[in-house]
Amino acid sequence: MQLYQLNARQYLPMTKQAAWEFLSDPKNLKVITPEHMGFHILAGADRPMFEGQIIQYKVSPFPGFKTKWVSEITSVKEGEYFVDKQLFGPYSLWHHKHFIREITGGVVMEDVIDYKIPLGILGRIAHPIIVKKQLKQIFSFREQKLRDLFGSLEGKETFLEIKAI
Repeated sequence: MQLYQLNARQYLPMTKQAAWEFLSDPKNLKVITPEHMGFHILAGADRPMFEGQIIQYKVSPFPGFKTKWVSEITSVKEGEYFVDKQLFGPYSLWHHKHFIREITGGVVMEDVIDYKIPLGILGRIAHPIIVKKQLKQIFSFREQKLRDLFGSLEGKETFLEIKAI
């Protein structure tokens, strides 16, 4: 199975504390997920984020395909980063690191996701046609939504790259 990595960065004019409060609240994932994905939290988002937290939701990652997705928060460093991994869902592997770093005028948020697609050769064929395209759309939506909510830093460009590793 091929391993892929998504790397995204966005610069926001807000305090590190405000960024952390927004991003570490599991309920805000619905806010920054495209409506067409039918994202709905089923359980586990009723408390502030903590290591070992299990969050269950339903999502339609691709048209015509609905699934339950269960994530575990595996690591948290208050105000700096958290890591979640998929325990059950559409990917063979989904390991998502979220970083927040203070910079002049605001923060830079960085997402690093290592993932694998199931179905062997069929998954490798589907990756550039469906999966990569969908992930780019999701992160483009997220970028725009965060910009709408919090603004953007002048002279700082967002970054999104998906590659095989």
